[in-house]
Amino acid sequence: MNKKSVILQIYGRVQGVGFRYYTEKKAKELNLTGFVRNRPDGSVYVEAEGRSEDLELFMIWCQQGPDWARVSRVNQQFVPLQNFTRFEIR
Repeated sequence: MNKKSVILQIYGRVQGVGFRYYTEKKAKELNLTGFVRNRPDGSVYVEAEGRSEDLELFMIWCQQGPDWARVSRVNQQFVPLQNFTRFEIR
């Protein structure tokens, strides 16, 4: 299986709109592992890993997020696999 791991930093109106909850839901739908958390600067930080195809769909979803969010920018960086066992909100 071709697995990848990515760090996403998501900016815009992404806190207070359910972004973490919906990110966790989408990650679980796609069988991804990792975590999501709010950052003090108002952004959302995600580490996710899984099959390349699933991760690509997840990254596309993160460009928009849930209905109430307004994503202005997503920085992404591929990193070595962390071997997470589940996806969680931190």
